Amino acid sequence: MSENPDNNEIIREIRLPDVPALVLGGDGGYFLTTDGEITKSSPQETAVQVQKQPPLLVHRLNIARRLGINPFPAFDLLELYAFAYPARQCLPTVRGLAHALGLAVITDPEEQTLLLFDATSSILNYLTSLNIEKRKSAVAIAMTMGQAGWNWAPSVLAALGVPEERDRFGGLDVWRTLAEWPDFAPEAPADDIAISELEARDRLKEMLGTNSEARPQQADFSALTSHAFLPRAQVDAPNIVLAEAGTGTGKTLGYIAPASVWAEKNGATVWISTFTKNLQRQIDDELNRLYPDPAEKAEKAVIRKGRENYLCLLNFEEALQGGVAAKQDQIVLGLVARWIEATRDGDMVGGDFPSWLLELEGRSRITRLADRRGECIFSACPHYRKCFIEKSGRKARKADIVIANHALVMINGATRPDDPYLPKRYVFDEGHHLFDAADSAFAAHLTGLETAELRRWIAGSDIGRKSRMRGLENRISDLLGDDEAGLDALQKAIRAARKLPGDGWLARVREQTPSGPMEEFLTHIRGQVFARCGQPDSAYSVECTVGEISTELEDAASKLEKALSALATPMTKLAKLLISKLDEEAEELDTATRQRIEAAVQGISRRAALSITPWRAMLKNITAQTPDGFVDWFAIERVTGRELDLGYYRSYIDPTGPFAEAILKPAHGAVITSATLRDSFEEEESWQAADMRTGAHHLVLPPKRAHLASPFDFARQTRVIVVTDVRRDHMKEVSAAYRELFLASGGGALGLFTAIWRLRAVHENIRKPLAAAGYDLYAQHQDALDTSTLVDIFREEENSILLGTDAVRDGVDVPGRALRLLVFDRIPWPRPDIKHKARKKAFGGSKYDDKLTRLKLKQAYGRLLRREDDFGVFVMLDSMMPSRLASTFPPEVEIHRLGLKDAISLTRNFIAEKEQALRKISLDNRD
Repeated sequence: MSENPDNNEIIREIRLPDVPALVLGGDGGYFLTTDGEITKSSPQETAVQVQKQPPLLVHRLNIARRLGINPFPAFDLLELYAFAYPARQCLPTVRGLAHALGLAVITDPEEQTLLLFDATSSILNYLTSLNIEKRKSAVAIAMTMGQAGWNWAPSVLAALGVPEERDRFGGLDVWRTLAEWPDFAPEAPADDIAISELEARDRLKEMLGTNSEARPQQADFSALTSHAFLPRAQVDAPNIVLAEAGTGTGKTLGYIAPASVWAEKNGATVWISTFTKNLQRQIDDELNRLYPDPAEKAEKAVIRKGRENYLCLLNFEEALQGGVAAKQDQIVLGLVARWIEATRDGDMVGGDFPSWLLELEGRSRITRLADRRGECIFSACPHYRKCFIEKSGRKARKADIVIANHALVMINGATRPDDPYLPKRYVFDEGHHLFDAADSAFAAHLTGLETAELRRWIAGSDIGRKSRMRGLENRISDLLGDDEAGLDALQKAIRAARKLPGDGWLARVREQTPSGPMEEFLTHIRGQVFARCGQPDSAYSVECTVGEISTELEDAASKLEKALSALATPMTKLAKLLISKLDEEAEELDTATRQRIEAAVQGISRRAALSITPWRAMLKNITAQTPDGFVDWFAIERVTGRELDLGYYRSYIDPTGPFAEAILKPAHGAVITSATLRDSFEEEESWQAADMRTGAHHLVLPPKRAHLASPFDFARQTRVIVVTDVRRDHMKEVSAAYRELFLASGGGALGLFTAIWRLRAVHENIRKPLAAAGYDLYAQHQDALDTSTLVDIFREEENSILLGTDAVRDGVDVPGRALRLLVFDRIPWPRPDIKHKARKKAFGGSKYDDKLTRLKLKQAYGRLLRREDDFGVFVMLDSMMPSRLASTFPPEVEIHRLGLKDAISLTRNFIAEKEQALRKISLDNRD
């Protein structure tokens, strides 16, 4: 870097790293050497070569995983991309990078090695074009990262140049440039004006535009859901619409139409709640039709998630203050700093933070920057007025549409029933997941991790880190001032909390050297589970009923209950004192202090109501029969043989009961929709299943129910095959079936599995032959990529193949050729654990098992058709599939029971026929 002596301008240049480029194919590595020669190496040779000299590549961590070696130094183009284009999405593959940069998308691995250098030049060229202000910030961050050893720093600094003024613009303290959120006057009370079916239909037309194809079902759906926006007639009797909308109905725009009209007419907010982050993102994209102007959309539509999803600026500042942090941490913080300057809302999980960067740089290094432990100090934080979480919350109060998730909605309703900002109108998409979401939200888990977290929240970190993480004293002692009663209650709570598990608790429990009443309790639980579970050496979680317990365990439970009582008393007193402070000092408290006190009371009350109180109830009656409506058990949670947690668990048998009380009854109206609300096996009971899964059966007034059929011709567009001659427990046979079916479809295939170990076995058996045939194989639990990124890659690469478990089955929305074959390894029966056993008994015995299984199969089958010209084959490799599960599929669809040979032939011929028809249509349209 130098200055031009004639005009004193900064000279910027493109300086490519002098290293070989590497593209890893299924059959080995392809290197483009610095001499311009392309060589091919076996996977074993590639593994040796990459450790000799850092190569230029895309996603070094995933390549290391595929080569079976430890992560190695490399010039990873994803890091360079994340630095140059922060908060901009890109698929973490060579083709994905090329697409993001507007370069030719090449599939041949040899040619892709050349593409890596083109991509590098493109990104560095972009950096040379940054304006002076953006360049100043980028230079400062790049220099800091370079001092930490970032191997891209010389190339980046050469492209940026060094500004004349050596102002480092604060280095990584990028919060200085963020705008503060503005204060607004309190909102006027919302109106409650009804909307008509016609208004909903008209808004839908407006969003679709004049060139869109008419969908009668979509318009009918929109009119139907408008009934949830009528004024309610009586307390605790919301207007509920249960709408099962078949695949292709277009339900997202269908419910956005009445929701947006009602929000505008009444000056109120409608919350749209989903189960998956993928759907949150899809709904956000659909809102572009309603709000084509980005500025208007930013004002009227907000995505809301739990606090743990957002970057905390104070956490980021404290990470920087570490100073002596590992060099890799400084590099990570530099990439995060670049993102902070560009992010829409600070959402690190499912937002505009690249999901692949979490895996690439170490998930824990990045997620620790979020407020994951409820330790916010609110207005006492120096970054309070720039806080992403506060901005999001304030925007949500003024927005027309909030896109949230089931978990956040349930926690807010359960812990803040008097909050004036809680919505009165909801749309619950993915309504078939409400039962499971409620199960998670309203369960009580008295476990090592839960109690250790409570200790840390109250008493602070055992390692004595000098920050607000020291606990409740650090967060609220200034609010108590010289209130002796309050300070005394605080100290008593801290002393009581220190009897809960501290650092190293799990090792002490395993070694039977417990410290404190909770660890003693856990030690006895562990002994009982091992004695009674039947499979103590299992690599997976093990459990047992509570039943008859030993005298030692009963005594430990009594000690623990007393310890929790000693904690609950000062915590309750603290909350009462803080509430009285709000009343007694109302004239003196400024708004920020009042908000801090309210937040402190909410945090204390939430932990008392959702944790301490139910835990004490469980312990007091541990020798008695479990209360009606609940199921109890002891368990040790394991993942691949490693113990993670253990404890005493309690769940509602029907968790939609508390969901209905906390969320539905206080609401004035709600739409609950999904493609799979009903179980159509027994027609007269089909809506009974929907009522049970959504909580509608707990309400006084019945919901308005409707089923809108899919517009697709399933008999013409799909085939369903049950393979009859593959032994489902012989993994070689199962693997061979997957391999041949994938080859028959030419890729575009999704393999679903009922167990992770089965997925891994098949992956190991088929990856080489599929690679030799030229197909890219991706797999959940195998690739160093999160599920949403894997699905994004699968969606974009039409001939790729993806293996996954439940998360993939629920999260896939892949229109077009990219999904033309779906293969299930075996019938997805519910896991026969203690909790399921209790529910099975309560909800109809084996019929309950069948119902859950049909809903899972229905969800999977529904993935095949997402638009009018889609087609696909559904294959079940389990010959034991009973005929009573056939109602999973549309009645007009024939189920073919065939041997593997005939199944392969049918799959190949059907897909070839459909693709030929599409090509003909394309040619006709061209003519």
